[in-house]
Amino acid sequence: MSESKRMILGAAGLSLTPDEIAFYRDERPWGFILFARNVGEAAQLRDLTSAMRESVGRADAPVFIDQEGGRVQRLRPPLAPNYPAASALGALYHRDREAGVRATWLMSRLHAFDLMHRGVDVDCLPVLDVPVEGAHDVIGQRAYGRDPEAVAALGRAAADGLLAGGVLPVMKHIPGHGRAGADTHVELPTVTAPLEELRERDFAPFRSLRDLPMAMTAHVVYSAIDPGNPATHSARVVREIVRGEIGFDGLLMSDDISMKALSGDFATKSAAILAAGCDLVLHCNGVMEEMRAVAGATGPLSGKPLERAERALAARRKPDKSVEAAARAEFAGYFEAAA
Repeated sequence: MSESKRMILGAAGLSLTPDEIAFYRDERPWGFILFARNVGEAAQLRDLTSAMRESVGRADAPVFIDQEGGRVQRLRPPLAPNYPAASALGALYHRDREAGVRATWLMSRLHAFDLMHRGVDVDCLPVLDVPVEGAHDVIGQRAYGRDPEAVAALGRAAADGLLAGGVLPVMKHIPGHGRAGADTHVELPTVTAPLEELRERDFAPFRSLRDLPMAMTAHVVYSAIDPGNPATHSARVVREIVRGEIGFDGLLMSDDISMKALSGDFATKSAAILAAGCDLVLHCNGVMEEMRAVAGATGPLSGKPLERAERALAARRKPDKSVEAAARAEFAGYFEAAA
């Protein structure tokens, strides 16, 4: 891992092109991320994830995906069933806390079955954002609810379910995306809430789950902390809030830098992310010209970022003894009862 660069990259299609293979071999991303454009059928996906790892010569190179349920779910039938959104789990939790926690754990355990069969071993879940009235619906039903304690409880269950199945969780979007009034895929939102309010609601779930191995930043400006920079580019947010108040010392990756919330060219954005204290730059869309710019601004993993990366991979577990068919039947029962 000492030769890997501080970046996670995507790919353009269902299989790697010769140019992609040569680029990954030479530039050595630490990991890869998949989107719906990369997902065809089961054998194709296994071949793709194997080819990604082979291109960097590391069998342990992590392959990430956003497999939440609801509208953010890259694997769809027949590779995986359509799972409910986090809000449905939150509604179940408010009716019956024990059932909500169990169903959330089961859904993540089922995600792990779906992913591990295809060579994917990191899920960008749980979403720990706490929406407020009037916020943009880019988070919306992806959140477990508006109660920080419930979000923390279900986030913990989701993370534990993934870990039980051998998949690493990534909590997002630290230190909290729930108040954002704009979609960061399109523009940069500014949150004007006072720091005390952020501490009480937005930061709370992340504080509760600060022991998780990985987290993803929010492309959001918090005017009470650093009015001049989004969290992803803010040394103050990373140092004082993420590492300080929240106490997260795991591997910190940016959200996708091809989103429109961040300004500047890709080299400038990448350099700012690393200068702020993030460990890894995430670039998702697989556009070669952009990936080359990211690679040019991204150095090798070393020092504390390397230690965090090694700790994250060491958090992998062998899958537990759960029986897939039984887990699916039990999970379905919770929502049949609710219906």
